[in-house]
Amino acid sequence: MNERRVSEHAVRLEAEPGVWLEGTLSVPERVSGVVLFAHGSGSSRFSPRNRYVAEVLEQAGLATLLMDLLTPGEEEAERWTRHLRFDIELLARRLQGAVRWLMQVPGLERQPLGLIGSSTGAGAALVAAGRAPEGIQAVVSRGGRPDLAGAVLPAVRAPTLLIVGGDDTQVIALNCQALEALRTHKQLEIVPGATHLFEEPGTLEQAALLARDWFLQHLATAARERPSTEVPP
Repeated sequence: MNERRVSEHAVRLEAEPGVWLEGTLSVPERVSGVVLFAHGSGSSRFSPRNRYVAEVLEQAGLATLLMDLLTPGEEEAERWTRHLRFDIELLARRLQGAVRWLMQVPGLERQPLGLIGSSTGAGAALVAAGRAPEGIQAVVSRGGRPDLAGAVLPAVRAPTLLIVGGDDTQVIALNCQALEALRTHKQLEIVPGATHLFEEPGTLEQAALLARDWFLQHLATAARERPSTEVPP
């Protein structure tokens, strides 16, 4: 099977007034949806795990945006203070800004949109989804902390998949709590033998395939159900 050709673009977007963030936008030849990545604490758009998952999605026809949720200055301060990695409100606002930006990218503006978050990024993704229920069509948490979305969880309308490593026992419990609070179509998948970062052989691949299938199913459903604004010939 031939690999899809994917064009990669370094982008800079204004996520909040005066806050400019760096990202990597990758667009396959034929696009069937867009997935925005929210990385976890201490990570960046260059995370090899997120880039691997992004490549799996791109080969399935999904455009991806990997972006830093903090400015370079904030990242530097965070190395010493760690004061922003659990600021879910700030991270969610930045994600909402990236969603607005994606909705203006030519060729992607009408594509169904999904969010994928890892670690604290999962909490931020669910807050963003809960606050923009019409704009987000699917959410995936990989080794995430969806519980950090707290009181916003019942407001999430996007179908949500929680993926957790089977050996990540503490995070499994937190994901079960979040699953209970969600009021949308939801699913918990446990990858046997995986720890928090899915570093064990084959486990990240399993997680990526689960995410791919979830997005393909629910973004395709959203695309079919979206009302057309085109004037018939």
